[in-house]
Amino acid sequence: MIRLRNLERSYPLAKGKFFYVLRDIDIEIAEGEFVSVMGPSGAGKSTLLHILGMHDHGWTGEYFFNETAVHHLKAKERATLRNENIGFVFQQYHLLDDLTVYENLEIPLSYRKVSKNERSAIVADVLDRFQIVAKKDLFPRQLSGGQQQLVGVARAIIANPKLILADEPTGNLHSSQGEEIMRLFQKLNAEGTTIIQVTHSEKNAGYGNRVIQLRDGWVVEAKSQPTN
Repeated sequence: MIRLRNLERSYPLAKGKFFYVLRDIDIEIAEGEFVSVMGPSGAGKSTLLHILGMHDHGWTGEYFFNETAVHHLKAKERATLRNENIGFVFQQYHLLDDLTVYENLEIPLSYRKVSKNERSAIVADVLDRFQIVAKKDLFPRQLSGGQQQLVGVARAIIANPKLILADEPTGNLHSSQGEEIMRLFQKLNAEGTTIIQVTHSEKNAGYGNRVIQLRDGWVVEAKSQPTN
């Protein structure tokens, strides 16, 4: 699904020098994998995730997504590829405060030109699946952190993305809420969704099948998880 070749991300410093956040990244991720990206703060984990999600365009190297050469696409073409294939889960939820739960869930479907009737049916199904029907008319500020993150996951998967990118998805949650989210990811992965998460948690990484370790912008280790 994903192939990165010689990918680098840097920022200019004074006197023609550069600060490298990512260096010479070569990674392959197959469809159906559940990969955890780990490493100390400042290792480049979130930067890598934003590049994979096609939000960051200031990198060099090669990025293939399902054989599409992302590095050759224009910004609008990348946005279309992203909206059609990728769902995002963020530590800070990133729900739109002035929209209800229902309206937040509807947004990814609008990117795919789904008809109003179809959107209503899909949103109703997801509300039921996540057991948040009673929350559909509430605004994010009226929800607990765990409820907001549950809505965030629901929004990420509502359009059946091929890939979910999650940046510290349980960082703001109680342990029981975090376990609920990770079990949900594991279930989605078992159903065929590819998942890449950034995490500091060894426990969360244990839900996946491979760990990629970053340090100072370099890949220092990539290993498979033991089968449970």
